[in-house]
Amino acid sequence: MPCAEHGSPCVNSLYDWRMDTAANLVLVGPMGAGKSSIGKRLAQALSLEFVDADRVLEARTGASVADIFVCEGEAGFRRRESALLQELLAGQGQLIATGGGVVLSDANRALLSRDAFVVHLDVSVTEQLRRLARDRTRPLLQRDDREEVLHVMATDRAPLYAEVADLHLDTDGCTPDQACRMLLPCIQNAWRGVAA
Repeated sequence: MPCAEHGSPCVNSLYDWRMDTAANLVLVGPMGAGKSSIGKRLAQALSLEFVDADRVLEARTGASVADIFVCEGEAGFRRRESALLQELLAGQGQLIATGGGVVLSDANRALLSRDAFVVHLDVSVTEQLRRLARDRTRPLLQRDDREEVLHVMATDRAPLYAEVADLHLDTDGCTPDQACRMLLPCIQNAWRGVAA
């Protein structure tokens, strides 16, 4: 379905419409949903610092996310991810794009619910496969059964994203610019962050 036919994310809000005063805006969602590409545009439009959590981890460790998975396993990566999330949410004025698995931790979900205005960017498995067809950097997709893995992750993680989300947008068929235009008025109406 073309993006223009999507409902407004305001309609898909999980939020009770009181003004949220969280110091940071956080994007959650599955890989390929557009957290980085949409996040950069939203951050610019909202005068926020854009922070890609995975890129910060890579810069600090000198290793790619895939290499961290190989050396430390998924559990080691998740520990680093949780520590970084806690550190970032102690700051303010940031739009933080998280990794797709950040919601797997109970502690991370509690932090996100308490300390951030959270936008869930969603995407269908079909669209994920299209967007990630040439991507060989995702450690959880370094296998032949990518579609099955994505379906399992979608089933397991969807309720966790919903648990922390203040707004929800399905990005299927959306360009990053279209998604940004759809989200901006909703964020501006519901979030009174430091940039507001």
